[in-house]
Amino acid sequence: MSARTSACRAGFALPAVAFLLLLTGCTGPAARDASGGRGPSAAAQRQGAAPSAAAAPAAPRPRATPAALGPEAVPYWVNPDGKAALAVAGHLAAGRTAEAALLRRISTRPQAEWIGPDRSEDAIRALTEAATRDGREALLVLYAIPDRDCGQHSAGGATDAAAYRDWVDGVARGIGTRRATVVLEPDAVMHVVDGCAEGGGRLRGERYELLRDAVRRLKRQPATTVYLDAGNAGWGTPADLRLPLQEAGIAEADGFAVNVSNFRTTEESTAYGRRISALVGGKPFVIDTSRNGNGPDTQGDPAESWCNPPGRALGAPPTRSTGDPLVAAHLWIKRPGESDGPCRGGPKAGEWFDAYAQELAGNAR
Repeated sequence: MSARTSACRAGFALPAVAFLLLLTGCTGPAARDASGGRGPSAAAQRQGAAPSAAAAPAAPRPRATPAALGPEAVPYWVNPDGKAALAVAGHLAAGRTAEAALLRRISTRPQAEWIGPDRSEDAIRALTEAATRDGREALLVLYAIPDRDCGQHSAGGATDAAAYRDWVDGVARGIGTRRATVVLEPDAVMHVVDGCAEGGGRLRGERYELLRDAVRRLKRQPATTVYLDAGNAGWGTPADLRLPLQEAGIAEADGFAVNVSNFRTTEESTAYGRRISALVGGKPFVIDTSRNGNGPDTQGDPAESWCNPPGRALGAPPTRSTGDPLVAAHLWIKRPGESDGPCRGGPKAGEWFDAYAQELAGNAR
């Protein structure tokens, strides 16, 4: 593995300016990023080029910190070298202070780290150690189930069941005894239910078995909380998910996640989650509020409403103080500003889409 490849996979360990110089290489056509560019999620927008990292001189950048509610309400780590923070640095270096100010609405909030099959045990260890040094908890999304995204914008995943189990084991070892919250495999259950990843009874059973095994392996870590993905309020009926979630191991998980990478309002998502909870033993749930400030796009083509939709906005900042005993947290699981896929002028899934990030931040209340 080259030094450049290592930096792209574990860039959080680099100083901000050094990583800024690698941003183009990490997000260029040859790179692969499992950071939430999967449907259903967003729709329409012109492409905005990220600031030129190579030409930008070193610029001072305030350290990203969570909101002022304190670690009990916002316990999650803010990666000081995330893509939003690097974009802020690039805008500042170019004198674009207004753009930088808007993007600080993203860069200073804790967001999930999406972990694909190319992230090694050592990378996970370095990430969780960085969070622990800051007195915070890592927020991770595991996204490597075989046949991930049914071959669409974030196609990939582990090559087979054995590779997936080995990878999950490495992730668990990388977390170790440090605090971590894990959102497990967005869309994995829903794609079985809707037939996208049907593959016959054998493959369907294998997927449920892999999810159950992943929950059990992760729960062996003493400070790891695990939430299974359970779709969004626009997907289908909660009743359709009761047995699939049970098959996938919800009884041994801490709860489930709703609205991952989607735009459904917090109110809709809460009602949806409460209905699911009533069917799976009263389990609590978390809501992805990263881009739901204006709700979903209802004007464009419904088939494309998930992919970089225009007019959307950042939602409520991450917090555990939700005012609802069943809602364990509002989280930014999808990283705002990263593309859903090469649609409506956006780059490929997971790459930074600066114009879209500016719009999300500018529309936020």
